Parts: sequence; structure tokens; C-alpha cells
Amino acid sequence: MGISSNVAFGPVPGAYWLWTLILSLAVGAYVGGLILRRDGRKAQITGAAVSAAVLFVLLALAGGLRVQGESLFGPQVLAAWPVLSLITFLPLVGAVIVLCLPRERYDQIRWTSLLVSLFPLGLSIALWAGLDPSKTGFQFVEQAPWITAVGINYHLGVDGISVPMVFLTALLTTLAILYSFIITDRPKEYFAFFLLLEMAMIGVFVALNFFLFYIFWELSLVPMYFLIGLWGAPPRQEGRIVRGGPYAAMKFFIYTLVGSVALLLAILAIYFRTGTFDIAELITRVAGGERIFQAGTVGAALAFWALFVGFAIKVPSFPFHTWLPDAHVEAPTAGSVILAGVLLKLGCYGLIRILLPLMPNEFNHFAPVIVILAMISIVYGALVAMAQWDLKKLIAYSSVNHMGYVVLGVAIAAMAGAELTSKAIALNGALLQMFNHGIITGGLFFLVGVIYERVHTRDLHVYGGLRRLVPAYAGIWGVTCFASLGLPGLAGFVSEFMVFRGAFGAALEITKKGVEVLLGSGAVLVLVAVSTLGIVFTAAFLLWTIQRMLFGMPKEKFEELHQEGHLFDMDLREIVTMVPLLAFMVAVGVYPAFLVDLINQAVTALLRPFTG
Repeated sequence: MGISSNVAFGPVPGAYWLWTLILSLAVGAYVGGLILRRDGRKAQITGAAVSAAVLFVLLALAGGLRVQGESLFGPQVLAAWPVLSLITFLPLVGAVIVLCLPRERYDQIRWTSLLVSLFPLGLSIALWAGLDPSKTGFQFVEQAPWITAVGINYHLGVDGISVPMVFLTALLTTLAILYSFIITDRPKEYFAFFLLLEMAMIGVFVALNFFLFYIFWELSLVPMYFLIGLWGAPPRQEGRIVRGGPYAAMKFFIYTLVGSVALLLAILAIYFRTGTFDIAELITRVAGGERIFQAGTVGAALAFWALFVGFAIKVPSFPFHTWLPDAHVEAPTAGSVILAGVLLKLGCYGLIRILLPLMPNEFNHFAPVIVILAMISIVYGALVAMAQWDLKKLIAYSSVNHMGYVVLGVAIAAMAGAELTSKAIALNGALLQMFNHGIITGGLFFLVGVIYERVHTRDLHVYGGLRRLVPAYAGIWGVTCFASLGLPGLAGFVSEFMVFRGAFGAALEITKKGVEVLLGSGAVLVLVAVSTLGIVFTAAFLLWTIQRMLFGMPKEKFEELHQEGHLFDMDLREIVTMVPLLAFMVAVGVYPAFLVDLINQAVTALLRPFTG
């Protein structure tokens, strides 16, 4: 009897080793960072190593511990934790702690922010490892009464669609905070806003109640507004317009607020039609044959377009994209990384999580129109990117191009005349493209920030010969650009291939069957074919950028900066920031199954009820 019969040691779960290592290194780095200023470099290294080693041993022992045969970090035990609440609200706790620290304790502020950001990252890895892809429906569900008078519950849950987005958010936030160690202007507020933004973004991905979803959706607007406005570029006169961080922040705020109003009106309309704010319940009811709005009515069309516009502004899809280039150009580097890497995914996630399953009839009817918008985004985004000489603006328009692939995949998945296989491939590709775009474009914005800190210009007219001056930077820039243009063996190729494989398959099936769709059954095939031109244009502007930046002889200005010691290769902090992103670019490109297998079951379950 007693303890020995219930407690034992066994093998440690594989994913547990990863987040144990991450957490141990984070705590070690945190301790070392606090020691450095007081006791010097040698004491820092010793303190960091000892604290990391001790914590690693303790966590490893905890990971191997078995209580009644179950690992403390196994799926059954993990499901009993409020793990989603922890992932969501730990950044909020961290933001409060950071704001309470003395302003002059700069090292403590930045290391505390980094440490706090690593807890959601570690938990998201555990969440990924604990998710059972073979199960349908939401997992790790947390539900409790909240505002009972109007039927609002606190309801969180994840599936194969949302878990990769939660992980992506946690990873990019951690890397953005690490990169932001160079920030010296109001660091308390800066890092607190980053942690608040992380809470809001994760909240959108895990919320299963419209009320909670909308709160997190709106909260994501506020920190990004301040990050762009306060830490972005200073105001400058350009003709009649005073551009800069405040201008871009206001433009971002107005566009997003307009979308939020449309979204709120649609949510209220759904509530008054159904009597519930619960997203999971509504998905189940619609999958069972219930329709929220009567098919073919003006109310149904208005609700559909209100939801679509609310989400499309965030994507952003043509013609709602014009806020994005200004926001990227004026935002601080880490702000651009989060904006491109995660915030744009909120709109795509809304299309997939809410619009597709809740309004399948309306989405099917208007899908050809959405395909047109996606096609324009793909081709127009690439063509406009080709005309840019500002590096940030070039990458911003490339995001319009790449997010067009996501919208195309979602629109194809909504078309009722296609077979489940083609629709599932297209939607799998869209979700994979969301993840890949976050990794790749986040990396590109990091790299733009790295070179800008040294040369203080993004004008491609003055670039050239960087491979001679900063070879490590040149190599990493080249790999990241090749991943973005879709080179086989790197992440971008797989997702784009899946989107077009599914899109062409679905379009051919619709054409052969003569299915009646808006604009005619053959129109979809033509639109998909035209969209492939975006691949050619994307390759053209990225190869041109590589050639312009890396090859040829360095310009005189860059030679002088290099000789003076201002233009130097990437340092350890910058390399550490890029290594995880490069690893995912290669891993997804070589073996995408580890991600697709997680997504596919949720995608199939989502589409099956609406596929004839």
C-alpha cells in the first residue's frame, strides 16, 4: 500500500524534453541577466549554468514521475489542467509584473518579459503533444457560467486548426521580445504591450464563445496601435500628409475598427436568430442541418458580407489591404513581425472557424466572388511588390500575395459542387500556408530590422554586395527568400502546392459536373489558372531582391560603414532569433506530415457535413 504502489518513474514524454530545455535555458538566461550588471560576465555564466542545470534536472524528474501509471504531463493529466486559461492569461500576469518593476531596472524588465513569454511557449508545445489528432471536436475544453442572464459562458477549446496558431503566436512573441532587447525607449510599456498583445491573439484562437472571441479580437487592436504609434517611425512630412508611426497607427485603428463594427453587427444578428453566443454549439447545430438564416434572403447575405468584411480587413484581402503597407513601413521591427506573423492570421482564422461552418450555404453561393478577390490579391500583391524599392513595403505587399493563397483555399473549400478530397486538400493547404507565412515572413521582417539597424536605410537603390560584407546574413536572407517564393524542400512550396492541387481538383470537378455556380461553372477553373501567375511574379520579385541586395559590388556607403565597424554580420542574439524559424522552414518543407496530420482530421470533420 502507501505511496510506493502509486508512484513510480517511467520514460519522459518526447515533447516534454523540448519545453523542459526551453524553460531551463530561459530561467538560466534570466538569472544570468540579473547577475550580469552587478557581478560581471563570469558570475553571469556561472549563475546561468547552475540555475539552468538544477531546473532541468528537477523538471526531468517531474516528467518521468508516474502517479497511478499516468505521467504528470500526459494527455489525461494535462486535460485536467486549465491549460488554455494558463496559456492565455499568463502574459497578462507578466505584463502587470513588468509594469510594477522600477523603470531603471532595464535588464530585469526585458529578462522578465522574455521569461514570461516562454511559459506560454512551453505550454503550447505540451498542448501540441497532448492533442489527439484522431479525435473529432474540441479538446482541452474549459467551460464555466459567466454572464448567465444572456447565456454567455466562459468557453475555451482547441483542435487541430487552432493549436498550430497558438504555438505560432507563442513562438513569434518570444522571438520578438528577444529581438527587442535593443529597445531603450520606455521599455516597461513596450514589453507590457507585447505581452498584452500575446494574450489577445491567443485568446482569439482558443475562444469558443462569440462574446469572448470579440473581446479578444478588439483587445488585439489596442497594443498594436500603441506599438506602431509610439515606437514606430517619427512623423515626417510627405506632400500634404504627415506620415510616420502615429499616421500608420491611426490608419490601422480606423480600418480595423470598421471591420470590428461589421463583425459585431453580424454576431448580434446570429445571437438574435439562435439565442446563443456559443460557437461550438452553433457549429454542431449547423452541421446537423439547422440554418441560422433562411437561404437566399437579404438578411443572410448581409450577415455573410458583414462577417467577411470584418475578417477580410484583418487578412487583409483585396480591396481592404491598403492599411497594411503603411503599418509595416512605420512599425518597429518586432511589431512588423507580429503583425505579419500572427495578426493577419486572426482574419484567416475567422473565415475558417466561423464563416465557413456557420454559413455554408451563403459561402457556397458567394465563393466565386471570394475566389476573384483571392486571385486579385495573389496577382496584384506580387505585381505591386515588384515595383517597391522600400524593403518593408515590398514584404508587406508580398503578404497580400501570400494571404491570397489562404483565401483561395478557404473559398474552394466552401464550394458544394466539389468532392471532399479536393476541398480538404485546399483547406489543409490554406492552414499550412497560414503557419508557413508566419514563420517565413516573420523571419523576413526580422532580417530587414537587422540590416536597417546597421545601415539605417531600406532603399534598395543603395544595396548591393552584402554577401561580401555580411556572409552569414546573406545566406540566411537567401534561404528565407527561397522559402517565401516556394522552392521545393522549403516550407512555402508545400502549402502553395496543396492549395493549387485542391483548387484545380475542385474546379475541374465543378466544371465536369456542370454544377451551377455564380459566374458559371467554368469561371472557377479560369480564375484558379490565372491565380497561378502569382507564383511566377512572386519568384520574380524575390529573386530580383536577392540579386539586388546580395550580389554585385558593395556600394561606397556600405563599404565605409563596414570599414568603420557599423556594418557587421549577425550577432548571437540575432542568430538565436532566426534559428527556430529556419528550422521550421526546412522541417515543414522536408516533412510536412507532422503538421498536416494534426490539421487534417479537424479539416475533414469541418467539411464533411457540407459535402454532398
